[in-house]
Amino acid sequence: MLQRIQTIWLLLAGVAAFLTLKLHFYSGLMTVEGNPAPVYTKLTGMSNPWWLLLLTVAIGLIALIAIGLYKNRVVQLRLCVLGILLEALLIFLYYQTITSKFVAGQGAYSLTSVLHAGIILFFVLAAININKDEKLIKESDRLR
Repeated sequence: MLQRIQTIWLLLAGVAAFLTLKLHFYSGLMTVEGNPAPVYTKLTGMSNPWWLLLLTVAIGLIALIAIGLYKNRVVQLRLCVLGILLEALLIFLYYQTITSKFVAGQGAYSLTSVLHAGIILFFVLAAININKDEKLIKESDRLR
């Protein structure tokens, strides 16, 4: 399990997903209902929209669960694809939250928002290596 490179990629994806709970994606002036003046806010995975928290935790758990499924490479590969799709959905939801709740031109993306692209990259690298292992096993079974 630990000898395989995809374990490292999945562990990095899980750690990066859980880091995004605390590290902010965007910071700027946010309009708050009932308050006439915008408030300076940092958008993180634990921010007001509950689906950001739910998706972030789900992505981190998918990466960590996939590590334990090293004997079932097909399911592990499917979990990687699911993690990629959920992370793309999460990035879309962040963008939608920014455009709907934040004042235009009064904020900036944080450097730590790159972690979300890193999570997708880690899942892709893990999927590539899982696929390589699956091909290697099929070739060795054919030779027997």
